[in-house]
Amino acid sequence: MNNFVNTLVERKGELLNDTLQHITISLSALLLAMAIAIPLAILVVHHKKVGEILLQVTGVLQTIPSLALLGLLIPIVGIGSVPALIALVVYALLPIFQNTYVGLAEIDPAIEEAAVAFGMSRLRRLIKVEIPIALPIIISGIRSALVLIIGTATLAALVGGGGLGNLILLGIDRNNTALTLIGALASASLAIIFSALINLLQKAKPRVTGLVLVALICGLGGYSVYQKQAANQETITIAGKLGAEPDILINMYAQLIKAADPQAHVVLKSNFGKTSFLFNALKSGQIDLYPEFTGTVLDSLVKVPQTVDKSKLTANETYQEANRLLAKQAQLRLLAPMAYQNTYALAVKQTFATKHGLQTISDLQKVLPQIKAGFTLEFIDRADGYKGVKAKYGLTFPSVQGMEPSLRYEAINQNKINLIDAYSTDSELARYGLVVLQDDRQLFPDYRGAPLMSQAFAQKHPQIVTALNQLAGKISAAEMTAMNYQVNVKKKSAASVAQNYLVKHGLLKGDN
Repeated sequence: MNNFVNTLVERKGELLNDTLQHITISLSALLLAMAIAIPLAILVVHHKKVGEILLQVTGVLQTIPSLALLGLLIPIVGIGSVPALIALVVYALLPIFQNTYVGLAEIDPAIEEAAVAFGMSRLRRLIKVEIPIALPIIISGIRSALVLIIGTATLAALVGGGGLGNLILLGIDRNNTALTLIGALASASLAIIFSALINLLQKAKPRVTGLVLVALICGLGGYSVYQKQAANQETITIAGKLGAEPDILINMYAQLIKAADPQAHVVLKSNFGKTSFLFNALKSGQIDLYPEFTGTVLDSLVKVPQTVDKSKLTANETYQEANRLLAKQAQLRLLAPMAYQNTYALAVKQTFATKHGLQTISDLQKVLPQIKAGFTLEFIDRADGYKGVKAKYGLTFPSVQGMEPSLRYEAINQNKINLIDAYSTDSELARYGLVVLQDDRQLFPDYRGAPLMSQAFAQKHPQIVTALNQLAGKISAAEMTAMNYQVNVKKKSAASVAQNYLVKHGLLKGDN
């Protein structure tokens, strides 16, 4: 309980910001869904066949898995709040359309005939008779849609859309139950509160309901204007992949930039997503820079000429080739890398390695039938990951499960799996008593991290390039592992760990 309270106090700023983001995207999606579904239901209510078809269509849309829908939207509209907003609108259409359609269709024909007898026009009947009678059912559909939206909106964090999903994902990644619980409880609380408010509207007069909707639209509109005005000031957006290490690095970047230019407005987007998300976000201008690794560039982000043998490149040659191809193919620039290697690795428990005499990846051939692997989805799909293991080592494991990064460590600790992919600087290796198997056939390339940005950004901000280049050749593997341990195990904030390193090594003044 103390851990929960301490985490709540420590993260209150993030909780407030994420809650506001969650409310904004949820209510925006609700209003858009209402603007589509309600008029559509009104138009087709007297055309039964068309209405039935639309009910089927909205029903089918709601069955599309949320992750699949987000994946389909990203190539079209990019990442951020837009794909999340579209997905939420899609899911909200069915309950609103269905209840509006049913509410209007089931009005007593005698009432309709009386309204016609009084000489009411179609529009007047709709406003004065039909909508007021159907309003309780319509609002019930709106309430169902909003509860659905608020729960589903946590997935927005997977595509950089913000909201309370940030806290949930961060808690999962850091194995911080309190943080995950705070995000989940906040989301559930929002659903309960807004459901109760809509329930009150259901009992109110139509005029009151209309005024509330107008106030809601004005409020969201005002907030959007405020955000646009705030965006007039140039913002330097730094994003990081999932995990403690990227979080530490982006905090270092931010602190170095602020030290070089105290007026700079820096926004951090930690746990922004996987490699492809960040790379696409950088190319589309949604973020300005993020930490990337030389080996990842050559294996996943650029097309390497067939004349280049990546396995024979030195660490410096890997960086030079990665930077050259980024500039040529994507107009991006990778700054000078840090010292430590954060290469991929395969790891097993020390007890398992000792029992079966495992020292190298090739040794896994001896226990191949016993292997139960848990790999990240990214590792499974990469040429320098499981695909490379199969090609270079001839190892096809009988059981391979795709897992989120932090979950695979929990799984191997509980003996549900016995082989995982890891990064060589992961603090969990020591925490869970794991041993890294030697890459005896040199599958995994050189991985040194450095800030990746567009060439245009680098040219426009030479002072930022100078500030970030202070990290070139710095941070040993032992230092990075120790910092990861401070965040993951000691539960220290990435910002404080980053600051301590920079101050200790004279890159930042102690009072910054």
